[in-house]
Amino acid sequence: MNKPDYNKVHPNFKWNGIHLDKNDLLRLAYDFIKEGEDFEKITGKFILDWFNSNSFISVTTSGTTGAPKKIKIEKQAMVFSALATAEYFDLNTGNRVLNCLSTNYIAGKMMLIRSFVLGFEMDFVKPTSNPLKNNNKFYDFVAMVPLQVENSINELVNVRKLIIGGSKINQNLKNQLLGLPTLVFETYGMTETITHISARKINDNYFSVLPNVTISKDNRNCLIIDAPRISDSTITTNDVVNIISNSQFELLGRIDNVINSGGVKLFPEQIELKLAHKIQTRFFVTGIPDDQFGELLALIVEGSPIPFEDDIFNDLLPYEKPKTIHFLSNFLETESGKIKRAATLNLV
Repeated sequence: MNKPDYNKVHPNFKWNGIHLDKNDLLRLAYDFIKEGEDFEKITGKFILDWFNSNSFISVTTSGTTGAPKKIKIEKQAMVFSALATAEYFDLNTGNRVLNCLSTNYIAGKMMLIRSFVLGFEMDFVKPTSNPLKNNNKFYDFVAMVPLQVENSINELVNVRKLIIGGSKINQNLKNQLLGLPTLVFETYGMTETITHISARKINDNYFSVLPNVTISKDNRNCLIIDAPRISDSTITTNDVVNIISNSQFELLGRIDNVINSGGVKLFPEQIELKLAHKIQTRFFVTGIPDDQFGELLALIVEGSPIPFEDDIFNDLLPYEKPKTIHFLSNFLETESGKIKRAATLNLV
């Protein structure tokens, strides 16, 4: 298979230890839809969509580049994305991989496609918060969200390469991962880019792009992605960046999260990074309306009210220190576990 195409299945592909070809996958899909659990029904429907006569699939975006919407993604572009991932992470036919992500989202779909196209030996499991529990197998490549990683720290010694996406890695988790023999990468991407277009090792500051991807920024300093093999047009994001080189960038934060307090622009993500190892529960910083400054910097903490010593803010610049602190019993979040900042703020 020198030139993989979406209508073929690599002869070395295995699903839970069993060789399956296209017809086998179609039979599996029908079984999933008829008798499977919810996560299997979703997967069965995607398999049928993948092998139907259309050259595209329809997916719902995550909202990274604007309001969530339905878009069409070419199947051959998904194949090219799989090939780019294999080249970047040095993955090969016969590698054992674990698919523990929901196939309702692009990341879970792409783990299937990579396996079909590249001939991986894929274990497919229910997308739980602890997917490696009671599993002693060794895997060459696994993709997880941070919550799954947190609950799998002790088992990650059996994973050669791990990619983490969906939401940001906090400092406590990063410190735990740095002590493992596993090669761990944080990824950057979205539905429109068919999952990640860049990645960085967790001890690196800069993201490096995958093959056949170039980057620039617009007049807002937001990232523009040019990936002609996966998208006919450039993709303009709402993520503010510093362009380091043709292939590297530093991610500063989202333009729609920027706080303008008395004319000073503050990036919540940068402030949160400085506080991550000092506040043990979930939190975020945001701006709340103020007549004098336009916006006041506020710290929103999940849980019961507790006193904070002033020294937790020692690493912050004077204008980065929150002017007010609010506690909420529970944050609102998306299905994938991301905090809904605006909706949560409305509860304050």
